[in-house]
Amino acid sequence: MDSYALKNVLKFLSLIGMAMTLFLLLPILIGIIYSEDMSSFLLFDLFLFLGNFMLYFSLKNHEMKMSIKDGILSVNLVWILLGIAGAVPLLLYTEVTWAEAFFEAISGFTTTGATIYTEIEALPKSILFLRSLMHWLGGMGIIVLGVGLFSLINPSGSMTLFKAESTGLKMEKITPKIKDTAILLWGIYLFFTMIDTLALKLAGMSLFDALNHAMSTISTGGFSTKNNSLGFYDSSTIVWITTFFMLLSGINFLAHLKFFSTGNASAYKREEVLWYLSIFGLLSFFLTVVVFLAKGDGFFHVLSHASFTIASILTTTGFATLDYEEWGVVAIALIFVTMLVGGNAGSTAGGVKVIRYIVLFKNISLEFKRILNPNVMIGVFIDKEKVSSKIISATTGFIFLFAITNMLLTLYLFSRGYDPMTSLSTAVATVGNIGPGFSLSGPVENYAFFSDIDKVILSFAMIVGRLEFYTVFLLFTHSFWKKF
Repeated sequence: MDSYALKNVLKFLSLIGMAMTLFLLLPILIGIIYSEDMSSFLLFDLFLFLGNFMLYFSLKNHEMKMSIKDGILSVNLVWILLGIAGAVPLLLYTEVTWAEAFFEAISGFTTTGATIYTEIEALPKSILFLRSLMHWLGGMGIIVLGVGLFSLINPSGSMTLFKAESTGLKMEKITPKIKDTAILLWGIYLFFTMIDTLALKLAGMSLFDALNHAMSTISTGGFSTKNNSLGFYDSSTIVWITTFFMLLSGINFLAHLKFFSTGNASAYKREEVLWYLSIFGLLSFFLTVVVFLAKGDGFFHVLSHASFTIASILTTTGFATLDYEEWGVVAIALIFVTMLVGGNAGSTAGGVKVIRYIVLFKNISLEFKRILNPNVMIGVFIDKEKVSSKIISATTGFIFLFAITNMLLTLYLFSRGYDPMTSLSTAVATVGNIGPGFSLSGPVENYAFFSDIDKVILSFAMIVGRLEFYTVFLLFTHSFWKKF
């Protein structure tokens, strides 16, 4: 790695680091409001700012022109360093090990929502807010924030980082400048958070709980301020409000941006959105019927919790209102299938993403036609646009990497002595950034029982899933480092 590339990466990281220290003032403010001792937190934030400022100042005359390799390396380092930075306040204010604090922070920034805390309600308000804040920042993508900062000094290089972080098949530019697109996306993200906060407050939550749950919902994260998650409130109104905003956040934010910018709702009529909503409707219907027949509870009660559960798992949010493992094996099978789907590309949701399944199944259908008629000249079309062979290949490769990563992680956990359901569901829940799995990592359990080494490995599994495999695995190839 030459010195120029190193300076690119270090300068970018210092920008992200300084921005992070400003956001960390928010949980410090919350702690002061609730009369908590914030001196250690404030001191850490000060040292973090000074360290990053000194690094940036030493490179202030360096002109950044990032290559794609610089961008990919920066993306990976950002998530690891954010995990370390987010872990320090947890170490200062709660009784956890380094591995546990790192796991919790990575789970926050990757919007996985898996927690190692057994008594969440006993945590300081500043830490509860910090957990939600990590979700909120990670949801839209900390690199999108970085694009906004980076473009101030290198407008021509912004797209490099956007490509490295983008969670879809291609990143569509709504505005002429990618910086403006990033700012508008954050504006919509903030607007949704405020509306959700207001709705939850009116539904009976305290302002603090409403804000935290809204941040976790819009980011599709899943951290709650209560031990029993949203089940604590026993409110169908809160359940349906959260279901709506989870589904909204699982839609491509570029579709929201197009609607808010032009008033044109055509982006909501794209195949991926329609399939996403159809999958939610069908799985909610089947789960409602299964649970209603098995449990015999009131239909509206079952419909509310079944729809909430499907929305929570489909969007990889991970909230829970009750222990859905008690619904029986058929219900568990439906929920497990939901874990494998994910939201829309360009949304805050994790998982495989609906668009990739559309591409995959259309390509399989195409291959069937080619077998029957080898001379047929057709392609894969989505929204009347032909999908390039490059995207089809990348999609197939992604699904393979998703499967092989889950298989290897499942085998690792099983070799550590965990039962098959815990091993498999934990792998899918962490790699897919979902949060709860089944059995020992189920919806009413937590991840505290894993050993420190397991927590570190699961932390990196969350990063791999959040950065969608290619960005991480490229670091382990000879071609990446060649002539770097």
